[in-house]
Amino acid sequence: MARYTGAVCRLCRREQQKLFLKGEKCHTKCVLDSRPTPPGMAKPQRGKPSEYAVRLREKQRLKRMIAMTESPFKTLMAKASRSPGMTGTLFLMKLEMRLDNIVRRMGVATSIHTARQLVGHGHVKVNGRRASVASAQLKVGDVVSLDPRLKENVGVKLSLEHAARKSQRPAFLEFNEAEISAKIVRAPAREESSFGVNDQLIVEYYSR
Repeated sequence: MARYTGAVCRLCRREQQKLFLKGEKCHTKCVLDSRPTPPGMAKPQRGKPSEYAVRLREKQRLKRMIAMTESPFKTLMAKASRSPGMTGTLFLMKLEMRLDNIVRRMGVATSIHTARQLVGHGHVKVNGRRASVASAQLKVGDVVSLDPRLKENVGVKLSLEHAARKSQRPAFLEFNEAEISAKIVRAPAREESSFGVNDQLIVEYYSR
């Protein structure tokens, strides 16, 4: 599967916003603070962006936050548009309910890339079964747990400390610190989304 392997700080500079792709490092040492201009530009672009450009940038911003390529991202949007309800809200809910994102929001990983690595290496279980597909869609009632052998892992311990310090766990997750597991007790609400984007602009981009 295609994936971006370049410098992630370059993506933040392109979107002119912290995407927190490096987790904790983005809070303490961010390239965007010292190099605020987009890559390849000595000065910010002058003039007002077109309506298409505004919608494109919003779509690209969200796609990079969740670290997805265009094809699965577009497919997920198509599924949301066919479901009853508000397309933008349903789309964000589907992104929130991805396994890699749930692992991140549990607090055992500070970035989506680290969460995806934990899943890919077989350290995560869903309802007691080992899971290896980071894009798997979870549902209400599912229990996500981390391999007990990773309890003393330095990266995991630092991530849990960071989550406790920032109080970042959402209310739709019931976290069990002793077992390092989380149960999805209900569907996430729109305001609980961890993606600070205007979903309506993204819906309009794909509706053009």
